[in-house]
Amino acid sequence: MKIMFYTLRPFDEQQYCEPYKQQYGIDYTGTPGVPTPENLHLAEGCDAVSTNPCEIRPEYLEAWAGMGVKYLPCRSIGYDHIPLDTAKKLGMRISHSHYPPEGVANYTIMLILMCTRKMNQIMLRANVQDYSLSGKMGRDISGCTVGVIGTGKIGQTVIRNLSGFGCKMLAYDLYPNDAVKKYADYVTLDELYARSDVITLHTNATAENHHLINADAIAKMKDGVLLVNTARGTLIDPDALVTGLECGKIGGAGLDVIEDETGICYYNRMGEAIPNRELNLLRSYPNVILSPHTAFYTDVNVANMVKSPFEALDAYAHGRPYAGEVQL
Repeated sequence: MKIMFYTLRPFDEQQYCEPYKQQYGIDYTGTPGVPTPENLHLAEGCDAVSTNPCEIRPEYLEAWAGMGVKYLPCRSIGYDHIPLDTAKKLGMRISHSHYPPEGVANYTIMLILMCTRKMNQIMLRANVQDYSLSGKMGRDISGCTVGVIGTGKIGQTVIRNLSGFGCKMLAYDLYPNDAVKKYADYVTLDELYARSDVITLHTNATAENHHLINADAIAKMKDGVLLVNTARGTLIDPDALVTGLECGKIGGAGLDVIEDETGICYYNRMGEAIPNRELNLLRSYPNVILSPHTAFYTDVNVANMVKSPFEALDAYAHGRPYAGEVQL
């Protein structure tokens, strides 16, 4: 078995490949480049193609399938960059990576604390030696109600770790979890909107929850609500977010993800006019903290993300089910 790694980062991912090759007895090759028509041939002789989020066209899958590629193990939890219908038609099996939830969960809590304490404004003004207090007074998270949408592994960890701050917590999920009920009250989405001072998102991107946070949802929220998103950019309608921030309905936001970030995050675009109006507008707001999809980015998580394709192929080779396989 052999894996072709596209978008293989030499400064962090590469170091983990050789140890996993030895552990699983699975060979690999790779390139730091994204898949293009000019480099599809690099997958010749490979059983699998592994990618991070990047543009994958249906014709790429067709070309790889023609070379004998059967598996598409992603080095990311998200797999929405893969044309699923084409993969299903070609009989290609897709899997996604996994890593411990603490990294993203604790990053989320960091953003919540930074938003409640107006840290972006404090630091921006400190950079120009404005050390005055006016306009910098924040809120203590201990006195806030935090609403958590999505109580999977990461959402559960946010709730459990945030419980130490003494804040009131509400939760919403289609499938309530008994472990969460020790720390948070499950409520309807409308009640969560109405009662929360801070709302944080921890759900996968699906067709059903596209623009879950839209103008109607924002209208149901408290004035001055803080929004935090370390999940997927498509969960928030960018036009509604901008309108809410500009009219003051939304008091601030901590965003690690935005819509249409492919080709922006993980690339050096310095000196370019980036074609993403949401990003360009939000960067100008002092009450918005933007980070470039880095909540996952710890040594433990990167190691697990590189390990996932080796694990998946090892399971397939031995006829075992793989927990991370996507059901098409």
